[in-house]
Amino acid sequence: MSARVAVVGSSNLDLVVTASRLPHPGETVLGENFRTVPGGKGANQAVAAARAGAACDFVGAVGDDEFGTQMRASLAGAGVGVRGLRTVAGASGIALIAVDRDAENFIVVAPGANGTLTELDADDRATIAAADVLLLQLEVPLAAVVQAAGWARGAGTTVVLNAAPAAVLPTGLFDLVDVLVVNEHEAAVVAGVFSEDPSVLLDALLELVPRVVLTRGARGAAYADRRGLRLAVPAPRIDAVDTTAAGDAFTGALAVGWAERGGATTDDTVLASLRWACAAGAACAQRHGASTALPERSAIDALYDATYRGTP
Repeated sequence: MSARVAVVGSSNLDLVVTASRLPHPGETVLGENFRTVPGGKGANQAVAAARAGAACDFVGAVGDDEFGTQMRASLAGAGVGVRGLRTVAGASGIALIAVDRDAENFIVVAPGANGTLTELDADDRATIAAADVLLLQLEVPLAAVVQAAGWARGAGTTVVLNAAPAAVLPTGLFDLVDVLVVNEHEAAVVAGVFSEDPSVLLDALLELVPRVVLTRGARGAAYADRRGLRLAVPAPRIDAVDTTAAGDAFTGALAVGWAERGGATTDDTVLASLRWACAAGAACAQRHGASTALPERSAIDALYDATYRGTP
């Protein structure tokens, strides 16, 4: 049977411009290409999980505008269940994204309808309880994140929190998290420890949660848990063209791999899940866009096999 993943999070329309380089503060840079792409960390991770092979349901909110209609259709078209996607009066969320020729980017988000997701209902609770993994981020109000995590804990659903955008979080939320996924900047903010040493960041985060995945871009990912397991997973070598949604591809695939392999049952299953997630992130970075770049399972498997098969 397919892994079941529930996502409570944001959906935005991404307004994306490419340029030779990113502007400095106060500077105008001429762009090259412009496109609109359905996105948002929550929606991206839901699509990533669905394309990676999960039965995925999404809980979120869009506005009663053209953008909202477009985002609902995009999610449904990717095979994501949208019964939990509300339509509210007002504007949908948007993200302004600039990408340079080195595949680096900056992103500014206007939450719009995402800011109305402050309370979940009985249908949302049933969706969470039916899932193997609940995937959360921080682009919707914290009240909904905490409530969803609490319901998941009560139902025995694994809680994976991607603490992005970075924020100082309440201790009560950490008590409900099974796996924390952060990049190095987010790790420093969440832990309140600023260091370039991944081991220092991992140690600090293990004071808060039982398992930590530290994403490191082209350098792969690091993992630590309270049992004492430490792993460093290199990323596949690729020619990256756009890293905008690579983190979401990684996190969505991690949730699927974690569910399919029974979680942290053995060191080998953790390692395999991390490698598969790294392959998903790398496959995504080979294509332009956000949701449009999220890879299908076949692409993840191909890059996983090419990079890790036969590796201890």
